[in-house]
Amino acid sequence: MFARGLPHWRDARWDSAGLAPDPAAFRGAVVQIYAARAWGWKGVFAVHSWIAFKREGAAAYERYEVVGWGVKHGLPAVRRNMRPADAYWAGNRPRLLADLRGPAAAALIPRIEAAIASYPYRRSYRSWPGPNSNTFVAHLLRSLPELGVELPPEAVGKDYLGATRWLARTPSGTGVQLSFWGLFGLTLAREEGLELTFLGLNLGIDPLDLALKLPGVGRLALR
Repeated sequence: MFARGLPHWRDARWDSAGLAPDPAAFRGAVVQIYAARAWGWKGVFAVHSWIAFKREGAAAYERYEVVGWGVKHGLPAVRRNMRPADAYWAGNRPRLLADLRGPAAAALIPRIEAAIASYPYRRSYRSWPGPNSNTFVAHLLRSLPELGVELPPEAVGKDYLGATRWLARTPSGTGVQLSFWGLFGLTLAREEGLELTFLGLNLGIDPLDLALKLPGVGRLALR
């Protein structure tokens, strides 16, 4: 579930997991979204998520994410190309949440860049209840509703809408959510199903996929 037995996160794996296509072998555009368990005790409850993309013919990927390291000392929360596109996160293997390739991916990349530029918490970071990496990716997904991507229930911070905004469409773009500071809320959507947010943790049920959503555990299939 998460890295154990390591004295420091710097000693964990940060190399490629082999999930992103080799730019030399696949010349088309690629858009991918990843999530991996957080480091240490946070990994019991939460994942870290990010986005990576490659233009057609590009020799390398662009990876964007939000981290808290150095923000208190003036560094921006939004970081670019800290790691390979599909790298392990502090020793935890990433999950591929979305994988779009070809012309459809190429058409989305300018909109992704615009959504990155419009992220409202570029110099703020808070692990709980947000804004954090999952707040960032949720913001991007709300700008790209045609992707229909559902962030996992362990993506603590995905429901954070700010201090004054309480109602929004879900990251998948298939429903609506009511959220108070990311701590308490209700979500109803085709992809997310029914979710209750309590102290930033999600509990819910997905009727279409017959799955429960439990804090820390994530999806538990009932089939």
